[in-house]
Amino acid sequence: MLNNLKDYHLILASQSPRRHQMLKELGLEFEIRTKEVDEVYPEELTPEQIPVYLAELKASAFESDFTNNELVITADTIVCVDNWILGKPKDREDAFKMLSALSGRSHQVISGVCLKSKDKKVSFATTTNVHFKELSKQEIDYYIDNYKPFDKAGAYGIQEWIGFIGIDGIEGSYFNVVGLPIQRLYEELSKF
Repeated sequence: MLNNLKDYHLILASQSPRRHQMLKELGLEFEIRTKEVDEVYPEELTPEQIPVYLAELKASAFESDFTNNELVITADTIVCVDNWILGKPKDREDAFKMLSALSGRSHQVISGVCLKSKDKKVSFATTTNVHFKELSKQEIDYYIDNYKPFDKAGAYGIQEWIGFIGIDGIEGSYFNVVGLPIQRLYEELSKF
């Protein structure tokens, strides 16, 4: 469908199985290739700027390797509640603290995406507002013990048990909360 990309070799720089699946569902052929990046960002960035900065940082790690026909797709997702940036939890205690902070409140899930080739770069962010019902300690414990959400920003996956029982509303892209704003990505790829 994205005929403008037929001359590109697509690289998805992500280990996320959810991102792999969504890109596959777009009908794209791509290679998965990642590079180690120290995910540190300047303190003065706004929540909307942080995931874009990190996605661009991940893309820049490929600069010295680029061939003429490669297009790398990088992404980063954060969860933000009251200007507190929640990345991936360090351990069980951290996951519990994050889910307790989200309980009974609204928060933002912000994904930054960078598309980069040898001579072009396009970056964007997408924000989704998510509202959790009040979660009991038992519900949080059950989720952490059974789903081990240590690879997820904000310590939860909307597509898992906690999303089924705990999220009572979202405004914006559901897929953004899963980890990739796929509709916006499709638009940007079609213009690349």
